[in-house]
Amino acid sequence: MSAGRPVTAAGRDVVPFGQAVRAWFGISLQTFGGPAGQIAVMQRALVDQRRWIGQQRFLHALNYCMLLPGPEAQQLAIYIGWLLGGLRGGLVAGTLFVLPGMLALSIVYVGWGGTTAVTAVFAGLAPAVVAIVAQAVGRVGKRALAHPVLLALAVGAFVALAVFAVPFPFVIAAAAAVGWLLGRYAPHTVVAGKPTHTAESGPEPLISDDMLHHDRPSRRRTATILGVGLILWAVPVLAAVLLGGTGSVFTRQGLFFSGAAVVTFGGAYAVLAYVARQAVSVYGWLSAGDMVRGLALAETTPGPLIMVVQFVAFLGAYHHPGGLNPWVAGHSHPLGWGPVRLQLPEPATIRPVAAVITVLAAAAVFWLRWPVTRVLAACAALGLTAGLTGLPVH
Repeated sequence: MSAGRPVTAAGRDVVPFGQAVRAWFGISLQTFGGPAGQIAVMQRALVDQRRWIGQQRFLHALNYCMLLPGPEAQQLAIYIGWLLGGLRGGLVAGTLFVLPGMLALSIVYVGWGGTTAVTAVFAGLAPAVVAIVAQAVGRVGKRALAHPVLLALAVGAFVALAVFAVPFPFVIAAAAAVGWLLGRYAPHTVVAGKPTHTAESGPEPLISDDMLHHDRPSRRRTATILGVGLILWAVPVLAAVLLGGTGSVFTRQGLFFSGAAVVTFGGAYAVLAYVARQAVSVYGWLSAGDMVRGLALAETTPGPLIMVVQFVAFLGAYHHPGGLNPWVAGHSHPLGWGPVRLQLPEPATIRPVAAVITVLAAAAVFWLRWPVTRVLAACAALGLTAGLTGLPVH
């Protein structure tokens, strides 16, 4: 990922900074549905519509971000923002990616989270997310799984994760090993799907697929970035210690989330169970109900799901700590049979209103081909209408 950043002949940014800011702001308002939905929004906006980055370059960056700790979708946004506008481009892309959701997730929840209107709106957005994510999986899959061998590898990875509960790092390592073997002994299987530019596919992307990492890595630059990152990481924790002491809630939160940050491999779901258990039953920063509602809000607000940790920290400082019941995810139950490990939904948790809105959202996305913003607005209106008319929305 250390390839030189492309610039115009005059040395300016690839995309005018103002234009890039407007584009990232629009993307930030649509990043619902966890990583799959967020990646789909960037795929549509940056690859398909604006033609700012090539498909293979986009997928190559995504694969790399999947191997790093932290939210892969936000890391992808930062990287593409840097490619398009340098340091300020990466900062704007990363900040806008989480800003709308951070504000909604904590401030709206504390101020109006218990009102019927807010609950109903989020209840309408959640089913829309299901349809949007389903469309995202289909679009990305068509481009990334162009050879039957790659499709078989994807199916095998899904079965390993969903049926046999194989840890995510092992699945990634195995897939990487198979990919290396295919590239060495059957290269046609991994290059057959590389798209060729045609008139029908649209104009040539500003950052083409041929611009894949030709520059040599710089140890000095790597050391500088790591040093600055560690300083930015440590300063808030040290400030909390100096201002509040080692026993303050801010210090405990800083130390806890600093440790959690380096083990968030595999996306948000891989670490949220641990964060929820510690925050509720060990530290008492929030209640079990708060945690579940925070997860639901994080799923239906823009930004990466892992930003729920910001919600946890906010409520930890907002509430008085105390002994609370452990967090329990009451929406599914495990089923085990030998090596098989499945999570099946509880029939009692199925909500008729949400089911109907899900069907309507799927029709809007796949049949009517509405844009994401229109689907979200329509589903939010349906949820609000259902809540105000007394229908059960949660």
